[in-house]
Amino acid sequence: MAAIAMLAIALAAACVDDRPPEEIRVRDAMVLELPGPARESDTPIEQALFARRSVRDFSERSLTLEEVGQLLWACQGITDPRGYRTAPSAGALYPLEVYAAVRSVEDLTPGVYRYVPEGHELHRIIDGDVSSALCTAALSQTAVGDAPAAIVICAVPDRTTAKYGDRGVHYVYMEAGHAAQNIYLQAVSLDLGTVSIAAFDDARVQQILNLSPGEVPLYIMPVGGM
Repeated sequence: MAAIAMLAIALAAACVDDRPPEEIRVRDAMVLELPGPARESDTPIEQALFARRSVRDFSERSLTLEEVGQLLWACQGITDPRGYRTAPSAGALYPLEVYAAVRSVEDLTPGVYRYVPEGHELHRIIDGDVSSALCTAALSQTAVGDAPAAIVICAVPDRTTAKYGDRGVHYVYMEAGHAAQNIYLQAVSLDLGTVSIAAFDDARVQQILNLSPGEVPLYIMPVGGM
């Protein structure tokens, strides 16, 4: 009996995963390579700037995988062999982490996906539609729940403040703004709508997205057809 008890304890210990949360999220995620981003369109930058508006009402159609990939690339895609991205970053330290909370996207299972600029990939970290929970966390703003997908811009400020001290927090906020405007302009080019949502329960969003310690949500940007 003692031997059986010892075996049970050993098996239980083997089931405990003591890896850091970030390592678990990346290693165990389903990896999906996105279609390559387009580098030109029929929408001049001046036209996109003129047409940019916040949109809170979306059509019923699903987004395509190409559209989601293009929006994420506009936000944080790599545009240079040295690793530089579409949005400027103080010291090229890149504190932003970007997620897609998917409700209705063609060829993509509902869930939460982390965008990985290296490789232009999605890593699925949570199975299942979280749009309702995310809407509640965003003070029941219906655009979050109705959109086929929501892009959530988060940040790990320590990546920047380690070099720039407290001033680095300002740089992180500036960078998030750059990335959000890129999403706005790319959405115009794709004939999509989006809106910046900043009123939400930070702790609840962190919980819904299973964010790592030290990672904070800054924007929720629901996206859909018009």
